[in-house]
Amino acid sequence: MTFPAVRLRRLRRSEGMRALVRETSVSVDDLICPVFVQESGEQSSVGSMPGMERLPLSGLAAEIERISALGIRAVMLFGIPENKDDEGSAASQRDGIVQKAIPAVRDACKDMVIMADACLCHYTTSGHCGLVRDGIVDNDSSLAALSRIAVSLAGAGADVISPSAMMDGQVAAIRSALDSAGHSGVSTMPHSAKHSSAFYAPFRDAADCAPKFGDRRTYQTPYTGSREPIREVAADIEEGADIVMIKPALAYLDLIAETRRRFDVPVAAYSVSGEYALVKAASMQGWMREEDMVREILHSIKRAGADMIVTYFAKLAAGMIQNEGRRSI
Repeated sequence: MTFPAVRLRRLRRSEGMRALVRETSVSVDDLICPVFVQESGEQSSVGSMPGMERLPLSGLAAEIERISALGIRAVMLFGIPENKDDEGSAASQRDGIVQKAIPAVRDACKDMVIMADACLCHYTTSGHCGLVRDGIVDNDSSLAALSRIAVSLAGAGADVISPSAMMDGQVAAIRSALDSAGHSGVSTMPHSAKHSSAFYAPFRDAADCAPKFGDRRTYQTPYTGSREPIREVAADIEEGADIVMIKPALAYLDLIAETRRRFDVPVAAYSVSGEYALVKAASMQGWMREEDMVREILHSIKRAGADMIVTYFAKLAAGMIQNEGRRSI
């Protein structure tokens, strides 16, 4: 009779033993909670994202207080304007929806880290992340627009500007604009490797930002390889990014791990709307248990190397941690 040389089951025989040898944990401090704020209308549900709401400005403070009470320390704001135009001008206006939302968040919780998305897709009639010139998304004019947006958001009080347009040179342009405007203390967290993904569909429903023509494959990263997204990350770091982000998360764990292996900067992962919708759909059908899936998914993202996770399950995960009387799961 032969016996295994190592008996790993000894380390799994109780919760106490499992906790002692646990390699990865997800803390409430790791979580960033996305918030949709709309300029007009009442609070409304997002059909493809059960449990997610578009909030009017008047409902923002109560939501921030709920998020803060769960121990979450960071939110990412996405604005849904009342009016759009070809130039996405509402995105950089002093009285734009996110510019008004930022001080409302600060009033509700002065210590909340406020991250603000900097993009044009929510604000342009084209639905593209950059400005359209002669039927194509023009990189350089888009950089100027993104820089104006970043300065406006920083001026409203954002702690972190998170450009998601995937324009070449956007980090350098935004960093220069922020520094020139006296906002050198404001951080940048670009969506560095934002893949051209089907997993964004529910978000486009939530923010009404699907492209009106074509698609975003000319500027978003293809999902067919690993070298190109790593080059995107490297370029953002060279341009001065403080934090880099991989997006989506679950189908790109290899790229999160490779980014962590190669670069000594904080790494964020965005568990996007499609990941949320898949879990919700399976849970609502009774096929799988939502909390178990969320726990496993978040651990996989953290295990891959993410320092922080933007997730629509932030409140659920924080509630799980709170209910268990811990700071992590």
